[in-house]
Amino acid sequence: MDSYCCVTSHENQEVIFLMQDATMLRRALLDWMSVRKMCYICTHKTIPVGGVLVLLCCSLSLLYVMTCRPQHSDDPQLNHAIPHASPNQLGDTRPAVGAGAGGTGQVLLQEREEQHRFHISSLKKQIAQLKEALQERSQQLKGVQDSLKGAGGAPSEGHSPQGGGLGDAPGAKSQQMDLQDFLRSQLSKAEVTAGERFPSEYAVVPFESFTLQWVYQLEMGLSRYPREKPMRRDKRNELGEVLETALHTLNTPSAQQDGKSSKVYTTSDFIEGITRTEKDKGTLYDLTFQGEYSHEFRRLVLFRPFGPLMKVKNERVDTGHVVVNIVMPLYRRADKFKRFMRYFRDVGIRQDGRVHLTVVYFGKEQMNEVRSILENTAREANFKDYTLLQLDEEFSRGRGLNVGAQAWKGGDVVLFFCDVDVYFTADFLNSCRLNAESGKKVFYPVLFSQYNPAVVYGGAQHIPPMEQQLVIKENTGFWRDFGFGMTCQYRSDFINIGDYTEVLTRT
Repeated sequence: MDSYCCVTSHENQEVIFLMQDATMLRRALLDWMSVRKMCYICTHKTIPVGGVLVLLCCSLSLLYVMTCRPQHSDDPQLNHAIPHASPNQLGDTRPAVGAGAGGTGQVLLQEREEQHRFHISSLKKQIAQLKEALQERSQQLKGVQDSLKGAGGAPSEGHSPQGGGLGDAPGAKSQQMDLQDFLRSQLSKAEVTAGERFPSEYAVVPFESFTLQWVYQLEMGLSRYPREKPMRRDKRNELGEVLETALHTLNTPSAQQDGKSSKVYTTSDFIEGITRTEKDKGTLYDLTFQGEYSHEFRRLVLFRPFGPLMKVKNERVDTGHVVVNIVMPLYRRADKFKRFMRYFRDVGIRQDGRVHLTVVYFGKEQMNEVRSILENTAREANFKDYTLLQLDEEFSRGRGLNVGAQAWKGGDVVLFFCDVDVYFTADFLNSCRLNAESGKKVFYPVLFSQYNPAVVYGGAQHIPPMEQQLVIKENTGFWRDFGFGMTCQYRSDFINIGDYTEVLTRT
């Protein structure tokens, strides 16, 4: 059996069989005989010169076939089909990547893309900040130029004032340098790079710990939760800005310490942070991120320095004609009302003198006694600015406050919602006037609730007068920061808000 080597093209359409020496020779002789025969038929006689030429051509053809055919080999590795040409072999000079290498390369490309996305976002933010700073600086320079024009007269047309825009630039630059020096001094004075000596452990400023979900705090505030989600918007914005700045710093190419790190840090890499605020210097943030390996971490320390004080408002406030209407819902408790009227006469009538008392009494029990106490005090102090309203219904503090506020007919006034067991001073009444602003601000004071004086002072016979009991100490009471029943606000604001709810009752 004749052996052959198969050469297959890209489309598998052409097959060439290379014959062995004997087969090629036999075919060449047959061709020569056919040529001689054809020549004989055509000419009817032998032509010696033509025969010689035909024989020479056949010999050359045979020699060409024997010399140029591929060498036969028994090696099976050489007798194989030529593989299908891939795009890389046809024209793409990039190396082929296997399945596993392709997945790794895709991940690296995505990480690089995310890293550049972070960098671009940070650059956009910096550009926006620079635009705002430039606009603010332009306004400042314009203000300085206007002031110079007002002081030295307007310059003639076509001439710039001496020291105009160019003269103001050094002053603005000097102010900027002074501000930078001040912020650096804040960092140097804060307990960041060096420790500080304290007289006791109570002088140490504690740290708060936080994660993406929780804030662990020693100063629990109004919520009283040792661990809570940041509910205040300013706290959420603060921690969000710190985390965003930290990620930008870590993902900036220049921040890579060894130049070989390809990790793109995200919020999922954040482990925890600690923070504390020194009231006169600034806030320190110490953040920890997971590194590229399980035993490797990235630590980032940020500091937000407090700037110098800025004047926001300077105004004169006259409270000489601001009346405080004290609204008090009451049900029985005539003995406590008698004590209240005793110091109300001293503080509200004699010391302050710009108050109105509105008592909303529920029911008929002890009504005559309450009326008698109020009329006797008014007669003794020559006090006529009071109103006594009676409601023959079940006690409701919200209902009493609503009725008392609606009963005032003298225009807008500051309302102070008060209970019968609350003691206040003349200074507090001024604070009530100063901290309530119509249409802008309401005032919710935090009350200090006293313990039982008989327990505090060791028996009823040792209880001092009320003025001497007004001592704020840890063993005399506590701040009632969970109550919002006492408030100072203008009547117009109270009406616009929609009054108090009347569903809560007390018997």
